[in-house]
Amino acid sequence: MDRLTRLLLDAQAGDRDALERFVAETHRDVLDLCRYLGDRDNADDLAQETYQRAVASLHRYRASGPARSWLLTIARRTCADATRRRSRRRRLDQRVAALPTDDLPSRSSTEQPEIDELLARLDDDRRAAFVLTQLNGFRYDEAAEMLGVPIGTIRSRVARAREQLLGIVADSRELPPTAERPG
Repeated sequence: MDRLTRLLLDAQAGDRDALERFVAETHRDVLDLCRYLGDRDNADDLAQETYQRAVASLHRYRASGPARSWLLTIARRTCADATRRRSRRRRLDQRVAALPTDDLPSRSSTEQPEIDELLARLDDDRRAAFVLTQLNGFRYDEAAEMLGVPIGTIRSRVARAREQLLGIVADSRELPPTAERPG
């Protein structure tokens, strides 16, 4: 068994010094890989994300191969994920830039705070799916790709968001005008 694998197994058993030595001894390899496979300007961030992922999955390491290979596989996947995120972001930016300003939804300044308040009451997942499909006009399959979830998940999140928003609006209409609304 090589030295790095032994360090990683010791770290897995709870030895913090072994984990620190493992990181110190592999950092250059991870950083170099992140520079070449990922974004050169964000190599440090990608290396840090690699180690975060490695520590989070340390309990799954079984020493069936060298620890260095295991870690560099995590680094490669981290870089691939970052590349996919950048690519999706670029496509989204291009689509938004290509929209004529006439196609953008127009909301009066008096409506905007009300809409923002309603949307703020949705959980993050539902809000993201709803805003992408209902306000930004993306197709469900496009929203699914952007959020990295199946299309059925987008459909259910949008449906639940609609139900929740309709419930909020209905509840607010039932309150007498002088009653205070819960915030």
